[in-house]
Amino acid sequence: MKETILEFMREKAYNPMTREELIAAFDLQGKEEEFSRLLAEMEAAGEIIRTRWDRYGVPQRMNLVVGRLQGSAKGYAFVVSDDEEQADVYIAPAGTKGAMHNDKVIVRLLGKGGGPQAEGEVIRILQRHNTTIVGTFEKGKKFSFVIPDETRINYDILVNKEDYSGAVDNEKVVVEITRWPEGRKNPEGRIIQRLGRKDAPGTDILSIIYKHGLPLEFPQAVLDEALASPEFVRPEDLKGRTDFRHLDIVTIDGAEARDLDDAVNVVKTDTGYRLGVHIADVSHYVRPGTALDKEAENRGTSVYLVDRVIPMLPEQLSNGICSLNPNQDRLTTSLVMDIDTAGKVTDYTLSKGVIRTKARMTYDEVYRILREDDPELKEKYRELVPQFQLMEELAEILGRARKKRGAIDFDFPETEVELDAMGKPVAITPRPRTIADKIIEEFMLVANETVARHFAFLDQPFVYRIHEKPAADKIKELNEFLHNFGYHIKGSPEDIHPKALQQMLQKAETERYYRLVSTVTLRSLRQARYAEQNHGHFGLASECYTHFTAPIRRYPDLLVHRFIAYWLGEPAPRAWEAKLKNLKELTAHCSRRERGAEEADRESVDLKKVEYMESHLGETFSGIISGVTAFGLFVELENSVEGLVHISNMHDDYYHYNEKLFSLVGERRKKVYRLADPVMVKLIKVNKEARTLDFILVQE
Repeated sequence: MKETILEFMREKAYNPMTREELIAAFDLQGKEEEFSRLLAEMEAAGEIIRTRWDRYGVPQRMNLVVGRLQGSAKGYAFVVSDDEEQADVYIAPAGTKGAMHNDKVIVRLLGKGGGPQAEGEVIRILQRHNTTIVGTFEKGKKFSFVIPDETRINYDILVNKEDYSGAVDNEKVVVEITRWPEGRKNPEGRIIQRLGRKDAPGTDILSIIYKHGLPLEFPQAVLDEALASPEFVRPEDLKGRTDFRHLDIVTIDGAEARDLDDAVNVVKTDTGYRLGVHIADVSHYVRPGTALDKEAENRGTSVYLVDRVIPMLPEQLSNGICSLNPNQDRLTTSLVMDIDTAGKVTDYTLSKGVIRTKARMTYDEVYRILREDDPELKEKYRELVPQFQLMEELAEILGRARKKRGAIDFDFPETEVELDAMGKPVAITPRPRTIADKIIEEFMLVANETVARHFAFLDQPFVYRIHEKPAADKIKELNEFLHNFGYHIKGSPEDIHPKALQQMLQKAETERYYRLVSTVTLRSLRQARYAEQNHGHFGLASECYTHFTAPIRRYPDLLVHRFIAYWLGEPAPRAWEAKLKNLKELTAHCSRRERGAEEADRESVDLKKVEYMESHLGETFSGIISGVTAFGLFVELENSVEGLVHISNMHDDYYHYNEKLFSLVGERRKKVYRLADPVMVKLIKVNKEARTLDFILVQE
């Protein structure tokens, strides 16, 4: 009924109608109460708008945009529309009208509106996001307030004396909003949790956890269900399953990993290779509508912070019966693919299976076997070595096939922050991406794509991982940036092909500025997300893609496993039907949870990087210029840490910003600082609170 109403209101001939007129139009006499509830639900979600004259219409026909407000530290904001076709809308500071970062709002477009430079003002707040805020408590004689850690929230929260809850000056706290901002009035709140002195060990990461609303504990009902799960696979669980226990199946993961989602095996065939990708059958243990399922849906994903993991599922499942631990029977959803020597999947089968992995391999071990010819490891795993060699062959073939069709591979040098037992950073080390990583990456990519293609062909509800084409204006800006390095992306910005980006990145991959070019290119693309409809995956140059391979730690993957189970004939419970009706909002929720988890992870790593640099004050480092602005130079060091050389600290000349050439030019000496230029810098200031570093330039 909801879709019928929306289609009706989107018609060009439609003029806003009252509730009574709509009831008559749809012939719903006798169902007025139910219809009114549906209209109220749609209005609350921003799908339809009720005018001051009690008439209903869709926002697109009323010069309105519904979306989430993305704030900025400078007070202005952008609204990211629920409508994929609508460009982000700029909101001036005065136009936010009390809305805060991440609130869901209705915006009226100003001027012509609608284009890539659309501007607007908030006219209604549909949903408040920041019911609680993490910040630093500052106690005053007359007024006390909490300064939010989130710089995109542009209000300090006033706290009355009776609402301190014992908090002391300079303490990190969680404050609950009791009155929202109005006009020039700040929001008010009461302190509901004290996290500790802001400089106390552990308070920093705890603040990030609470800031992003990450749940530290599982509800008791969830733990009870997890404890009731079996410790071992039972005979009755094997009914109707394909037995893969005779095969040499292995897991390959990081040394610290404890939740082993995926296991693989490869055999040679007359026409190429047979690849088995066996994924933990979490859907067998986590059923729709249970407390476990509701909690997993709410969390959306496991969160990996610099010092801990906040899992989606309790340990009894994530590290126990669901994890594909070595030499133990485990239930799987198994995809077996026949792949030819050109990397094309020629046939496949999807089934419920049971496996018994032969070994729990690490990336480092597989790398040492394949690239360093390690005699001890080769002897220890002598029965598996031929299979690792086959895996390498197949991974190279799959990689070449992806590259040929135009898939973009952002091969960033990665770093890891090492912490001591007290959580203090002791080193920032490079994490190389080896052939072992590539094997698992290629196998998971082809598995995800094959499952997505299967359900796209069936043309039934499904959860896709989509990545839309970049906006034309972003490609134009990227070309302006690349001009500084002598590159240009071929093709029309309105209809760019991923291969054009791939070819440009290939040309730059041996240059010192490759990381910079890759980073700016990545920022020019849209963010991948989950969706109930297939729009393809631009970055992978793929017509359809999903996430199937990590159901222990990603809720969308668990949903995909349920789609497979019910397609294979397992009866679907009523709770599943309810999820299908709400699939669009569910995929949007999973995308939001994923982005929140990524932000929290990035913040925790950046925090520890800055803390690490605190012990190197006064030292000199080599780096490259990673950004040029009117107020100075951003410099990235070899260990991936970035800081600012402020223009006020460039004393040898007066420097002017050349926007077109992304450079600072000296007025008298004509010294030019450009993007990617190598420089030597000295660390002069560390601000842990703001997570910033200040450098000055030094002569080599």
